[in-house]
Amino acid sequence: MRFLKLLILIPIFISCKQEAEKLTSSQIIDKAIENAGGEKYETATINFTFRDTKYSSKRNNGQYELNRSFTDSLGEVKDILTNAGFDRFVNGVKMELPDSTATKYGNSVNSVHYFVQLPFGLNAEAVKKKLVGEAEINRKKYYEVEVTFSQDGGGTDHDDVYLYWIAKDDFTVDYFAYKFYTGEGGIRFREAYNPRMVNGLRFVDYQNYKMESWESVDLQNVKELFEAGKLELLSDIKTENVSVTLAEKK
Repeated sequence: MRFLKLLILIPIFISCKQEAEKLTSSQIIDKAIENAGGEKYETATINFTFRDTKYSSKRNNGQYELNRSFTDSLGEVKDILTNAGFDRFVNGVKMELPDSTATKYGNSVNSVHYFVQLPFGLNAEAVKKKLVGEAEINRKKYYEVEVTFSQDGGGTDHDDVYLYWIAKDDFTVDYFAYKFYTGEGGIRFREAYNPRMVNGLRFVDYQNYKMESWESVDLQNVKELFEAGKLELLSDIKTENVSVTLAEKK
C-alpha cells in the first residue's frame, strides 16, 4: 500500500515542480534585463556611434537625457530628448520647431537608443508583455514574449507589435521581430551577433531582415521563414565606439 501511495505522489511531485519552474513574461524580461546589466542601466552614461552619428545617454533616478549630434549643411546639430521634451540646437542656438517636427525628431533619437539598449526599456509603464509560446531556432530553445504598447505613453508608434526570442538557458535576446504600420508598414526580423560586455552592460549588433508580403504574416512564423532563408537582408546594424560610465545611484 505504501508503494502504491509513492507511485501516486511521484507524478504529483513532478507536476508541481514543473509548474514551479514556469516563468511569467515579466519574470523572463526581468531575467533578460538582469543578464544584460540590470540596475547598471539606471545610472549609466552611454556613448556610441551609429551610422557616423554620435549618440549619448545619461540616466539617474528615472531622469534621462538622450542626445544625438551630427554635422549637416546647417552646421553642428545637437538633438536632446529628456523627460521634459525635445530640443534641437544648431551651432549652439536653440531652434523653434513645430510640435509635429519636434515629435518626429524626438522619436528618431529615442528609437536608436531604444534598440541599442535592449532589453532595457521593456519594463516601461507603457509596455504590455505576454508569453505567447516557446520555440527552437538553430537548435537553441527560446521563450517567445510578445510586447505591445498602451496608447497612453506608448508614443506615436504604439500600434507596433514586437516579438522577442529570449534564450531559455541564459536569457539573452538573440532575435526579435516587429510589425510596424508607419509609412508603408512592414515586418523586420533582427538577428543579434557580436555580443560583448562594456563595463557591465551587454551590447550586440544586428543583421536586419525584411519581407515583401507581410500583412497577413504572424510574427511567430517569421522565425521559420528566417531559417528557410526566405527573408531578405536589408541592412547591417552596427553600434561602434561604445563606452559606458557608471555613477553611484543617489
